[in-house]
Order: sequence, then C-alpha cells, then structure tokens
Amino acid sequence: MNALRLLAVMEAYSITGPAKNLLEFARLARDAGVETTLVTYTRGPASNLFIETARQNGIPIETISERGAYDPSVVTALQELADRLRPDIIQTHAVKSHFLARRAKLFRRAPWVAFHHGYTWTSLQARLYNLLDRWSLRAAKKVVTVSVPFREELAAKGVRRERIEIVHNAIRPDWGSGVHERLRAQLGIGPDRKVILVVGRLSREKDHLTLLHAVRGLDASLSPHLVIVGEGPERSRIEERIRSLSLSDAVTLTGQQDSAEPYYGIADVAVLSSRSEGSPNALLEAMAAGVPVVATRVGGIPEMVAHNESALLVEPGDSSAMTDAISRLMRDPDLVERLTGRSRELIRERHSPEARVRQLVGIYRAVQNRSL
Repeated sequence: MNALRLLAVMEAYSITGPAKNLLEFARLARDAGVETTLVTYTRGPASNLFIETARQNGIPIETISERGAYDPSVVTALQELADRLRPDIIQTHAVKSHFLARRAKLFRRAPWVAFHHGYTWTSLQARLYNLLDRWSLRAAKKVVTVSVPFREELAAKGVRRERIEIVHNAIRPDWGSGVHERLRAQLGIGPDRKVILVVGRLSREKDHLTLLHAVRGLDASLSPHLVIVGEGPERSRIEERIRSLSLSDAVTLTGQQDSAEPYYGIADVAVLSSRSEGSPNALLEAMAAGVPVVATRVGGIPEMVAHNESALLVEPGDSSAMTDAISRLMRDPDLVERLTGRSRELIRERHSPEARVRQLVGIYRAVQNRSL
C-alpha cells in the first residue's frame, strides 16, 4: 500500500488532550503507512513542550512564526508549506486552524479533514473564531468530532451530516500505573486525607465552582482534599470562591503540569464537573489509572461510560448530587472496585490508540481514494 502523506496543523504549546492524541497517532500510524508532518505556530520563543515532544519522538514538525493573533503572513506560510510538502491529506485542529486553512484555500491543494474538539468561550478572539467556524468547516471533505452531541451541533451550523465522522479519543491501557506517595508529601497532603482530583483547563465550561461547592458539602469525617490540575482564565474566580467557602486548607491548585499522570497515583476519586465536554481525555486517564469517576452527564461522556456500571453520573451544576456521588465512592470500596474494573475493560475494548489509528487511517484512505 502506498504511503499516505499527512500534513497536520495544530496550535499547541503544551501537551493538551488533542495534542497528546495527535502525537500518539503520528507515532503509531507509521506502521499503517501514514507519514505525518506536524505544523504549529510560534509567537515569541521558537520552541515549546509540544514541539520538543514531537522532535523527541522523531515526528517531523514545521513551525510558522506569527506576530500576533491576526497575522496575515501565516496564510501565505501555510500555502507555501502545502506546496513544498505536497501532502495527500491536510488535517487541521480547532477553530483557528480551520479558519486559516479556509483562508489559505488549502482544500484546493489536497483533501481537507478538520478535527472539531468543541468550543470554548474564554475570550473575544475565541468567540470570533467560533462564529467563523460555520464558514470554515463547509469547505472540509470530512469533519471529525468526538461525540454525538457535537455532531448534531455541527449539522445545525450547516456542515453536511454525511461528512461528519465520530472518533472518540484514546489512551494506552497501561497509562497511569503507579503510586506517587512522594507527590502527596510534596503537596503537603496528609496520608489520612481523601484526594479528589480534577484535571483540565481552568475555563468556565469546566465548572470548577460547582465542584468547590460539592467539596464544601462533604462530611468532614471523610477528610477530603481537592487537587486542581490545570491553568486558565478562571483561576482568579476559583481562588476567590475557595476563600469565600473557607476551603483554603482543603484545596491545592497545581497550575499547568507537563503530565497529570502522577496526580492520578494519589487520587481516591476523579471528578469531571463540566457543563460541556466532547470525548474528555481526563475521563480516559482516570479510567486507565483505575481511579473511580464522578462525571456530569454532558456531551460524549454518556457514550463512554454508563451510570453505576463504569462511573457515577450526575446532572451538570448539581453540587448536591456531586457531593453524594463523591461520598458514595469514598465510603464504598466494593462500588469502587466494580466501577474501576469495568472502566479498565472499556479502555482495552474501545479506547486503545491502535483502534483509533485504524479508524482514522480508514477515513483518510477513503477520502484519498475519492479524490484520485
């Protein structure tokens, strides 16, 4: 089978969920005959964690220097890259790259597959790109998204339904194995405390405030301690709410971390308190690490886990239900064993990186064949 040349465009500075999946795909897809070249933007420093990780894994990566959020030279640079590398498929991730690909008319150089990871509303710039996505995505041959609700959202924006594919995120089944008690000591969390972990960007849709109220409602006898891993624009609001709820001694904010893996090694419960989600990597990480999960019933979460079988699901914004679910997991080891056992089975059966690579390569080959 002929090699397929893939050009993948992503704005990334750290190893976020989408970045992790892209790097894993690029590494594994070599065996399936896919040669991936990554493209990312830099502003200021010429390198970052995403770029260095790609290079360490032997994945070719091109960088485009941009002077600001709306640098028109990026469009020309993308065109020149596509002309030089002559890819069989061009892939973009998230609304900014979709817009730039449409502006550069990259779809005239090779079939374009756009990855939709959901929308955030953290800035005026992000909201503008979100609105422009309605225009951008109509030129893509395929749009890959991560959940049924996201597919319906895209169809409502005018993307033809037959062009939308659902591909859930993936994780290695052995991810998160290991206990990191030294980390607990470094964070100043006593051995008697029950650790509740939330991993993700500190943005409004993750709804950390509801989780804080849920932790405040827990019985003091459980000795709960919440660890928040991530950084983002909501940090000041989260810190203010911690103070107002008198939770300063029961919450640790770690900031952005290169990897959340060690934190699962000290967690008794993982929580996704989000009001909007696609196919969350934080859920897959907890499942692979064997940490029981409380999650909101939003987005693709009910497609990935079932209530009382592989996780406990609650309605978004319901702090009382979240409190009760966390308390159940802290008090019932048999329930924890049942949920985590089934979660690990689901990771092996449905969410391995190899299965995701096969699904995506099938999509790319079909698009390529229709374009020949």
